[in-house]
Amino acid sequence: MNITHESVLVEEPPPFRRDRRVHAWIAVKAASDAGDAVWTIALAWTAVQIATPAVAGLVVAAGTVPRAVVLLFGGVIADRSDARRVMMLFTILRVGVLGAVSLWVLATPPTLALLLFAAIAFGVCDAFYEPSAGTVARQLVRTSDLPSYGALAQTASRLGTMMGAALGGVLVAVTGIAGSAAVNAVTFTIVFAFVALWLRPRFLLRRADRESTLRGIARGFGHLRTHPTTRTLVLALSGLNLAVGPAVGIGLVLRAQDEGWGAPAVGLFEALLGAGAALGAVSVARWRPRLEARAGFGALVVQGAGIAALGWGPVWTVAASAFVIGVTAGYASVLLSAIFSATVDTAFLGRMGSITRLGDDCLMPLAMAGFGMLASATAVWVPFAVFGTAMMALMIVPLSSPEFRRLSLARR
Repeated sequence: MNITHESVLVEEPPPFRRDRRVHAWIAVKAASDAGDAVWTIALAWTAVQIATPAVAGLVVAAGTVPRAVVLLFGGVIADRSDARRVMMLFTILRVGVLGAVSLWVLATPPTLALLLFAAIAFGVCDAFYEPSAGTVARQLVRTSDLPSYGALAQTASRLGTMMGAALGGVLVAVTGIAGSAAVNAVTFTIVFAFVALWLRPRFLLRRADRESTLRGIARGFGHLRTHPTTRTLVLALSGLNLAVGPAVGIGLVLRAQDEGWGAPAVGLFEALLGAGAALGAVSVARWRPRLEARAGFGALVVQGAGIAALGWGPVWTVAASAFVIGVTAGYASVLLSAIFSATVDTAFLGRMGSITRLGDDCLMPLAMAGFGMLASATAVWVPFAVFGTAMMALMIVPLSSPEFRRLSLARR
């Protein structure tokens, strides 16, 4: 099944390997991701210094709730407005928030109220920025180049985040949160300049009708009812991280603690996950499957088995399972993001992206709590088995559909 396209060509893109505009945008985005990692570490570190660990955790997570509330509104705006203008507006607002934090901290010590304000403001800005930014790939490259775009963008993003995390610890120790905020403000300023001056769409997407925001949100959910392929994609993508997130975030720590492997083992597992994800993403550009949806969801069945395998065995089998989970995550993420961008009606792309993100924001805390409760009430291997099996069962839904298995990006 080939995918139909709903966009108007404005400017013929060059071959992806020579597309300097897209390559530059990916590099700018990676620099911004590095700045975000610097800021996240500074926020968490500062919160721990002035409050208890429990309160610090609430500060770091404070942006999640407002982001979840606002995401659907951000999706409506993304579907009926100019994505570049929305991105520039909320990038400038984030620069303003970071500048205010820097100036405040230079004048007086940081307070919990200041950190909460910054976390919540960033969460709201993300909720408006991300749905519009999620449509950019569809406006820049040919549908057939979406996997290559995703592979390069995700690899660059992961490298940027890793470098930012490494720099962030040193920077907050030397300059405090004011210096970290200033560095992130610089990266956002670069993003603003690039979007304003160079990020010009090659494809015009069909826009949604002008109507009330609440009606637009309702129409988005109505679109899911009447478009089964989009509905299956959204439901499957909404639940992807709910199995792997708790297994990695909580489960690996529990296993290392129970087995006496220590914190270095957790660091090793995390490093293998990151390296595997980068390798999996890059592999798509090199070895592209013909039926992207089937390959992507098939890889996630393997990932479910890897999650279950984390609960058993010595340290080397857990390390191997972590690497497999990373590879399948990177590989499937690139393919399914491309299928999602190409399949969804472009007038609903922002809203569908917002709904998929709601899965993490609304359900991840419950998934984390459920994993921990299972581990406390039973053996440590039980939640790994339950969550891994649930992951495999979820992936069987799209794979059981012949139409979905044949879903492929149209070659141009």
